[in-house]
Amino acid sequence: MKKILLAFSVTLFLSASAMAQVTPEISSWILNTTGATGYNSLPSNCQQVQYSTNYVYVSCSCIPGYSIGPWTGNPNTPSNQNFVYKIPRNPVATTGTPTNVGMGHIGVWKNGVSIFNVYDGYWWSTTSNSWSSTPGPGTHAWNRNAYMFEAVSFDNCLGHPQQQGEYHHHVSPNCLYNQTDSTHHSPIIGYAFDGFPVYGAYAYTNTNGTGAIKRMKSSYVLTTATTRTNGPTIDATNPLGAACEDYIYTSGAGDLDAHNGRFCVTPEYPNGIYAYFVTIDATLKPTFPYTFYGTYYGVVETTNTGMNSGHATISETVTTYVPDSTAAGLTDADLKLDFMIMPNPASTMLHVFIQPIYANDFTIDVYDIQGRKVLSRNNVHPTIIESLDVSQLVAGEYIVKVYNNRIKNEQKIVIER
Repeated sequence: MKKILLAFSVTLFLSASAMAQVTPEISSWILNTTGATGYNSLPSNCQQVQYSTNYVYVSCSCIPGYSIGPWTGNPNTPSNQNFVYKIPRNPVATTGTPTNVGMGHIGVWKNGVSIFNVYDGYWWSTTSNSWSSTPGPGTHAWNRNAYMFEAVSFDNCLGHPQQQGEYHHHVSPNCLYNQTDSTHHSPIIGYAFDGFPVYGAYAYTNTNGTGAIKRMKSSYVLTTATTRTNGPTIDATNPLGAACEDYIYTSGAGDLDAHNGRFCVTPEYPNGIYAYFVTIDATLKPTFPYTFYGTYYGVVETTNTGMNSGHATISETVTTYVPDSTAAGLTDADLKLDFMIMPNPASTMLHVFIQPIYANDFTIDVYDIQGRKVLSRNNVHPTIIESLDVSQLVAGEYIVKVYNNRIKNEQKIVIER
């Protein structure tokens, strides 16, 4: 479905004391504060965020708030994974041997859904002269590209479930943030297991936070080779790009390093931080390596990796994060909600888009001129376009109210027939 970019802005002014207490790795998550459900009536997004001095613990279902499915040719069904991820709050670069970005989840999107890497689980076996899943992918000469072989089973949000029901994205999650917005720095859309943030596709041109907003370009270049040594023949079945190793890291070919990241200033980190970026082309098609790749930039929290991982035990004193709480230093005077809706006038569909500045759930209510509520939508999140069907409303003026537990505003719209 074609997305419509809307000018919808939320301005949040934080006091210095609030910023000192609540930092992005705590506040960037989409918390389910209303008991909302997603696929198959399962709890959606993140259920709880707790933190200590050194770690953030994210409890999540791996079920997004947006609609998912179907998955062509994929018999698997998403299920509640009951993850508790342990994310370092003070990430540091690796000084020794870097940790390989392995199979399974390698990070977590801000809605609690898993980030998977570029591999689909198959590597080229010279013994059988075919793709094999035994003994394991990731360390062989030729590893199969998940996007090339599994995209047919992706849903409209570019995700799918694996055998244990873990719904995940290998590529830029197009329903999680507005990847058509090329005029603003993309939001944080997740965190890698080394604690460094993962951003959407757009950033400042210069690493010091200056310059125009541009789409981040990978430095991996598709080879022009005509053969693969001890690998599959380059043909219609296995064209260039079918193997991850068909892409060669070429320093300077793009904006990002071999991990698909860079050290730079971002809106959330004005002093700079190492950040990973998802990569897409001008047509919004995912481009290799899609997320972060090869090895992690930083030191990885190992409770999140390997078989049956992602179920950290909290053995230290933690604070539960409560969005917008007065304890975080926010007062009503600190918050201002300004919004626009499009199209206006409308006839069939009304689209709402909230910029990636505010993290809590919103409600949209539509009232007729007599004050009767005629439409309502709960669990509306920033960066996710919300579409309301107004085709059954009679022509006339209506009031649209957008609010959460702390801020609200309203605006008049017109329905035409």
